[in-house]
Amino acid sequence: MKLPTIFMVLLSTYRGSGSAGSYPRAHNVTWTSTNFKTLLSWEPNPSTDYSYTVEFSVAGGNRQRNHYCIRSNATVCDLSVSLTELNSCYTADVLSEPTLGTASDDTEFPHTTSPRFCPCQDTEIGRPDFNLKVREDKKTTLYVTDPPTALFKDGRQLSIRDIFSEKLQYRVMYRKKKSTGIKTYESKSSVIELSNLDKGESYCFNVQAYIPSRSSEKRLGELSTTKCSDNDDQSIFKVYSLAVIAGGILLILLAIGLIITVTMILWKHKRTIL
Repeated sequence: MKLPTIFMVLLSTYRGSGSAGSYPRAHNVTWTSTNFKTLLSWEPNPSTDYSYTVEFSVAGGNRQRNHYCIRSNATVCDLSVSLTELNSCYTADVLSEPTLGTASDDTEFPHTTSPRFCPCQDTEIGRPDFNLKVREDKKTTLYVTDPPTALFKDGRQLSIRDIFSEKLQYRVMYRKKKSTGIKTYESKSSVIELSNLDKGESYCFNVQAYIPSRSSEKRLGELSTTKCSDNDDQSIFKVYSLAVIAGGILLILLAIGLIITVTMILWKHKRTIL
């Protein structure tokens, strides 16, 4: 009767010192990606008894590891430069393993598989920046800066235009400065000319990336900040009310009359002295 008891105690001690069965599985394994900056995250934070290793693979391919995410106590792994086939789809496994320097006879460790992630279809597109210019003929042109990505090629940082090429468009939303009615315009170019704007009006603009080939909920990127054009030749009757204009004219006439009156009084006074 004593042998089984001793055996159970030894088994319990072994498991407590780091057997695969004692490591908790990761959960809430999630992809987050903006402009191809792609992170895999999960829970919980590990104890001092175990660590995490990430393995990933393209659909139908061999499993690979990022050396920054092997037996780590972190709960996030940056896979931006590891997912090289941008038009393919990936899955990842988060393994619960012994810490670095800890030996184990186990060959299988608890793991949790991520949802599928497809870089070109799933990465969010961040807000673009743009400048606007109103020409002498009053045509307005928007010059959009393609958002940079987390990816590099031949030492050069790639933009979303480099990756999506002709699939990338921009959607412009614009309105008169003193109006809430919004119109939209879509352009395949990063230089967007708007020629159907009313002359003598100021307009406000927002821009966002638009990729029609993606699923409907992921076609639009983040909305840019709002920028407005200045109207230099607005009619005075649009800027000021008639009452204000009439009041201004009256004040000017009164000032002129006062100047004339004072001048006449001084002139007569001078003649009297002489």
